[in-house]
Amino acid sequence: MDNPDQGCILHLMEHDSDILIVGGGLNGPALALALADSGFGVTVIDALPRSAQSQDDFDGRAYALALASKRLLANIGLWSVLEDHSQPMLEIKVSDGRAGEGPLSPFFLHFDHAEIEEGPMGYMLEDRFLRRALFDAMAANDRITVLDGETVTAQAADATGISVTLASGKILRGKLLIGCDGRQSGTADRAGIKRSGWDYGQTALVCAIEHDLPHKGIAHQFFMPPGPLAILPLPGNMSSIVWSESHENAALFQALSDDDYMQVLRPRFGDFLGDIRLAGKRFTYPLNLTVANSFVGDRLALIGDAAHGMHPIAGQGLNAGLRDVGALAQVLTEARRRGEDIASSLVLDRYQEWRRFDTATLALTTDLTNRLFSNDNPLLRATRDIGMGVINALPPLRRNFIREAAGLTGDLPELMR
Repeated sequence: MDNPDQGCILHLMEHDSDILIVGGGLNGPALALALADSGFGVTVIDALPRSAQSQDDFDGRAYALALASKRLLANIGLWSVLEDHSQPMLEIKVSDGRAGEGPLSPFFLHFDHAEIEEGPMGYMLEDRFLRRALFDAMAANDRITVLDGETVTAQAADATGISVTLASGKILRGKLLIGCDGRQSGTADRAGIKRSGWDYGQTALVCAIEHDLPHKGIAHQFFMPPGPLAILPLPGNMSSIVWSESHENAALFQALSDDDYMQVLRPRFGDFLGDIRLAGKRFTYPLNLTVANSFVGDRLALIGDAAHGMHPIAGQGLNAGLRDVGALAQVLTEARRRGEDIASSLVLDRYQEWRRFDTATLALTTDLTNRLFSNDNPLLRATRDIGMGVINALPPLRRNFIREAAGLTGDLPELMR
C-alpha cells in the first residue's frame, strides 16, 4: 500500500504561486502588479476584507507621490486611471517659526518645478483613488490571486520553497515570501529579524481642510518647535494636513470637537489661504524610526514599512516603499531571466545591497532634519535659517534638492525611469 503521507508531501512541494505577498495595503499590490507584468504568478494575502479597503467617500487621507513614484505607477498601468484625480505639486516652500507668529526669519527655501526639465516634482493623490486602482488592477490580472480577510500564523522555508499557514488552516506554498505588512511586520518577526529605532515623542495629526483661496499647487512645510506642519495641495481648494505635536498635546487636540480642533489649527496654519474648514475625518499616528536589521531572510524579503518606517517630515514613506517595489521587481525579473533561483541568498542580497544604503541615508536625513528643526534653541535656529538661505541662494544646490524631492537622484529602478 502507498504511504498515505506521500500525497500530502507531494502536494506540499508544489507551488501555489511563484511569490507570496503578505500585506495588501499599497506597496504589496503595487509589487504584485509589477511582478505579474514580468510573468510571475503572485498570491496576495491581506488581513483586511476587501470591503474594509474600499470606500468612495473622501476621508482626508492622501499621499505625496514623487515624480519617480508617478512613473512607476504609469509603468504598471495605473496612472491613466489616477491622473484626473491627482494634483501636481509645482512649488515647495519651507519656513521656520512658531505657532501664531508665522515665520521668524527672512531665510526660507523655495523650490519651483520650472527649474528642472522633467515636470512637476510630484503629485498629491487621495488614498481612496490609489487603493481602488490597485485593487481593480489586481482583480483584472489573471496572474494575481488575492486572499482577503486572511492572516498568516506560521511560515517555514526549505530547500525548494516557503510555506505559510493561514488562520483558516489553509497552507500556501511559493518560491519566495515577501513581507509588506507594516512596521510591526509579523513576516519579519516570524523570520527572527530584529528591528532598530526609537520613538520621536511626536504624534502626527492628519486631516484635510477646505480653504477659500486657491493653493496654486504649492506645498508648504512650516517648522515649529513641537514639530513640522505640512500643507499639501489637493485638487480644488483643498489641502492635506500632516501636523506633528508631542504625544500629550496630540492626544488632547484629537479629543477636541471639530470646531475646537480647528481653533487650535488656525493660528498654526495662518490666513494665507483665507478661511479654512475641516473636510473628512481626522487621524493620528505615532512617529518613530524603525528599520529592520536585515531586509532579507531565508526565501524572504521585506519592503515598505516592514523594512523601514521613518518620520514623514519629507513625505518619503510611500515613495521609499515604491522604490523597494521597483528594485525588488527588477532584481527578481533579471534573476529569473538568467535562470537563477529567485529566492537564493545571492539574488536577495542584490536587493538588500541596492536598497539598504539608500534607506539608511534617507532615514538619517529625516531624523537629523527633525531633530534640527523640532526645537526652539536660538543657536540651532540661526544655523538652520542661514543654511536654508544659502541653499536658496545657490541655483545648482537648489536644483539638486528639487531633484531629490522629485525622487530623481540615486540608482533608480527601471520602473522609475
